Amino acid sequence: MEKQTTAQIMMIRPAAFAYNAETAENNSFQIKDANDSPEDIKSRAIREFDQMVHALRSKNIDVIVIEDGAAPAKPDAVFPNNWVSFHQDGTVVTYPMFAESRRNERSENIIDQIGKDYMITQRIRLEGEEEHHRFLEGTGSMILDRPHKIVYACLSPRTDHDLLEEWSYKMGYTAVVFDAVDEAGEAVYHTNVIMALGQDFVVICLEAVKDSFEQQALIETLEDTGKEIIEISFQQVLSFAGNMLAINDKAGKPYLAMSEQAYKSLGKDQIEQLEQYAEIINFPIYTIEKYGGGSVRCMMAEVFLSSK
Repeated sequence: MEKQTTAQIMMIRPAAFAYNAETAENNSFQIKDANDSPEDIKSRAIREFDQMVHALRSKNIDVIVIEDGAAPAKPDAVFPNNWVSFHQDGTVVTYPMFAESRRNERSENIIDQIGKDYMITQRIRLEGEEEHHRFLEGTGSMILDRPHKIVYACLSPRTDHDLLEEWSYKMGYTAVVFDAVDEAGEAVYHTNVIMALGQDFVVICLEAVKDSFEQQALIETLEDTGKEIIEISFQQVLSFAGNMLAINDKAGKPYLAMSEQAYKSLGKDQIEQLEQYAEIINFPIYTIEKYGGGSVRCMMAEVFLSSK
């Protein structure tokens, strides 16, 4: 049976972090602020990144840091989970990206670096689907229940239904698909802003799933696989409370990683529920969240590959 969590995390240290108007087209979490200079934004983001890596390593979590190259400029390189996923059976998948400006993030050099220390037995390349305007943005689009081989996904311009089904077939997963909208009625751009899955729990904004049949099917699948449902509100989603990641340290101790903003949005009861399953660790990444529109989960690409 596959593991749900790992102690190996790949993170990309940004070289050109910035507000990306192209991704803001369907990412309502991004905020543009003329009071901040591009240099200030970039330097603050790098500082937040370095502090997060240091905090993770202090918890005995193996963080593989890859330095982003300066050219071409990649404003969203700090979010690698959208272009690559590393699986326990040795498979590496690369994904088609909605924003043309993000497609330069895909890097064979980075995969080769990982391959020096970890076993890669199969490559699945889906990026050719960009020509057909079909997109599937990794573990942003998909929430994976690895032990049960179930993939959860809400459809959006960045998550194509047919491509999701193709991925599921190739990887041996069953897809649970639903529509989710924000308070303005717009499609939620990535499933991982409203849903985070641990071994025995799920954090989810059920009020985003308006169709009662889809919502009930989602609840039943989660309960049938032994997950305690911990609900969050739309307001908490706006604080990135859905963008958490369950990980573990090298000794197997479970952690739940989230941003400081997400943690502060949680109620006492929610924190107590989560602490039954994992020690919570949180990081102040306000600049990355504000301008990038993503949070802690997006910054970490789990490496489930076996060590050489």
